[in-house]
Amino acid sequence: MRRIGIGERRERLGWRHHLARPAASVDEVAADLVGLHSSDPATVHLSAWARVAGFLPAHLEDALYDRRSLVRMLGMRRTLFVVPLDVAGVMDEACTKALGPAQRSRLVGMLEHQEIARKGQGDRWLDRVAAETLEALTRRGEATARELTRDVPELGTKLRFGEGKTWGGTMGVSTRVLFLLATEGRIVRARPLGSWMSGQYRWAPTETWLGARLPAIEHAEACADLLGRYLRAFGPATITDVRWWTGWTVRLATRTLEALGAVEVTLDVGTGYALPDDLETVGGDPWVALLPGLDPTVMGWKERGWYLGEHASALFDRNGNAGPTVWANGRVVGGWTQTGDGEVVVELLERVDARSRKMIDAERERLRAWLGDVRLKPRFRTPLERSLSSG
Repeated sequence: MRRIGIGERRERLGWRHHLARPAASVDEVAADLVGLHSSDPATVHLSAWARVAGFLPAHLEDALYDRRSLVRMLGMRRTLFVVPLDVAGVMDEACTKALGPAQRSRLVGMLEHQEIARKGQGDRWLDRVAAETLEALTRRGEATARELTRDVPELGTKLRFGEGKTWGGTMGVSTRVLFLLATEGRIVRARPLGSWMSGQYRWAPTETWLGARLPAIEHAEACADLLGRYLRAFGPATITDVRWWTGWTVRLATRTLEALGAVEVTLDVGTGYALPDDLETVGGDPWVALLPGLDPTVMGWKERGWYLGEHASALFDRNGNAGPTVWANGRVVGGWTQTGDGEVVVELLERVDARSRKMIDAERERLRAWLGDVRLKPRFRTPLERSLSSG
């Protein structure tokens, strides 16, 4: 059985994730990493900045909103991604569609329990409101939730959640209805309301925005396509990694690995899986990177010891969201943040050689200059990021 050690895994990571070599475009990065995380809007831009020479926010906006070669949509683990169009249909069938039934059932229960819909009539109420919402959106072409609420007043109805909990509150029905329409592939997020750091989006019918509906793909075929892309970018990976990244059951993950003909390899943590034509040795020059919170590289595996070491408690929040990280030659060596005056501050959590330290300083200054007057507002605060911000 082929053995792939930690050193080789780190070399693969740097080469395949465009950290040891730049990509030509944000489209290439999104394709090669099977999507860029977009739960925090700034992540997409900073992930591209770290990998594409001369990257500007306008390049991503052109791909998302003008050429529409990329689209922002829900995918694995209910996470928002920016993906190429050929990945969108695959991800939709392999992961996104599975999100709908449980969320719909939960929403129907809330509607009936909170007496927004009569007992036993929640499904009918939801179907009507969803249909009216889609009709209104089709008429407008693009619209915000607030605009759609003017057309469909029921969208403004407030739902209570977390009753009796410190985190409890209310949300508009529009949030849940639009979420369901998105999981069904009927609508997509369009342009944001504000700058590239805004997380409030206009919505558009999928067919209008992309020029066609998402393609119908047989489920097993979509799963094999998605997992093949994942292994090409992140392999070798353990079954734990595969299940975590996809959100699949053991049965589906195992069956799809078999369908791909994935081969077993020996890793430091046990058995991993790689594509049969992907066992060659790779190499590369020394590199460093400052990656944003939720970057697809740091979030690409569940078993992270081989690149994260003992730094999880400092660099992840309690819900498993990664904060900004500093990398050197395939391993996480620290974290960073932007202070109120625009400085980019780095704290190393382990020793690096003088060459790497010099490269990190240069990358820190490059990021500071690129951000200019922009001030980042992290969605997910981690212990080290908070400490650096307050310091």
